[in-house]
Amino acid sequence: MSVPPLTMANAIRALSMDAVHRAKSGHQGLPLGMADVATMLWTKALKYDASDPAWPDRDRFVLSAGHGSMLLYALLHLTGYAAMTIDEIRAWRPPPGP
Repeated sequence: MSVPPLTMANAIRALSMDAVHRAKSGHQGLPLGMADVATMLWTKALKYDASDPAWPDRDRFVLSAGHGSMLLYALLHLTGYAAMTIDEIRAWRPPPGP
């Protein structure tokens, strides 16, 4: 199923805001600011197969800004990578216990 790029970018923003807020950790700036760029790159330029993440001829996406990792996790979830479930995103950086 294909969704409009703005819808996908806004979903990245929403997932990122929720995860960072829930974890009380991380930064929202990179996922919020780069959601449109990442959506276009991921849906129009990169060559990948979500059902075969080990495909040797796939393009690689390297995100060196670890504080923006929720951008990558949201992209993986929204583009169908089975290992990146909504539960994985919900469990991202759980807040420290009492």
